[in-house]
Amino acid sequence: MTSYIKNAGLIKIKYAIIWFTLFLTACNPNSDPENLSTSDTPPIVKVISSGGFAAAYNGLIEQIEMELGIQLETEYGSSSGGAIDSIPVRLENGDNFDVIILSRESLDNLTLKGFVTGDSRVDLVRSRIGMAVKEGSPIPAINDVTSFIQALKDAQSIAYSASASGTYLSTELFPALGIWEWIEPKSTRVLSERVAAVVARGDAEIGFQQISEILPITGATFVGPIPDELQKVTTFSAGILVNATNPMDASRLLDYLASEELAAEIEASGLSPVVLEKANEAE
Repeated sequence: MTSYIKNAGLIKIKYAIIWFTLFLTACNPNSDPENLSTSDTPPIVKVISSGGFAAAYNGLIEQIEMELGIQLETEYGSSSGGAIDSIPVRLENGDNFDVIILSRESLDNLTLKGFVTGDSRVDLVRSRIGMAVKEGSPIPAINDVTSFIQALKDAQSIAYSASASGTYLSTELFPALGIWEWIEPKSTRVLSERVAAVVARGDAEIGFQQISEILPITGATFVGPIPDELQKVTTFSAGILVNATNPMDASRLLDYLASEELAAEIEASGLSPVVLEKANEAE
């Protein structure tokens, strides 16, 4: 009997504790277990970036997350070109992100198609086209138009990007130089991969892409930019998607990427920050 009374008493105490806990929870929503488990989790910003800005961006992820108190989830694709993993194709197939970073021309096209909020665009950097060869290979001279054309003629194989820089080379520059019919049979348009990676493997003797996409590739040597009079400078910009789930933090991210605070790191990746252009113009 005594044992029964003791057990009954313990049961009463147990239920009293349960009811008291439930009472506190009802009075204080912040004590909800679900809220407690997520209160310290930073908000997520989903980003998709083309290769032109990827090297600079990758080096800044940790700093961005710490300074802005956000968590970045990032994927990559080309600005154009029609590959299944290119940014335009992915958006058309229903993939969604908060922020996209790609060539200004492609961003403008996606804005016209209704994917990007029109007033959200921020120009981040200017990017130039460069040439790469396999590490250890002879380095051709391309400092003027004559030597550049000769390097194209001498090369056994040529690779170029399926994105903005390669489109310019294959549809504008090479035809304008009068050599496209000559070099087209030995040229390859590279989809879904860095051109410098193709060169590093030895699958192409020389390759052309944005300088910022050549520099990070192990096994490839950056020869230099193509001559100034043949150069096409591409602006890479960022925007917020119409269906963004976190537009507020997406806007903070764009402001930070375009700030002078990050300009030195971005410039070191082979890009020219637009914010420094504006500062020089203001002097």
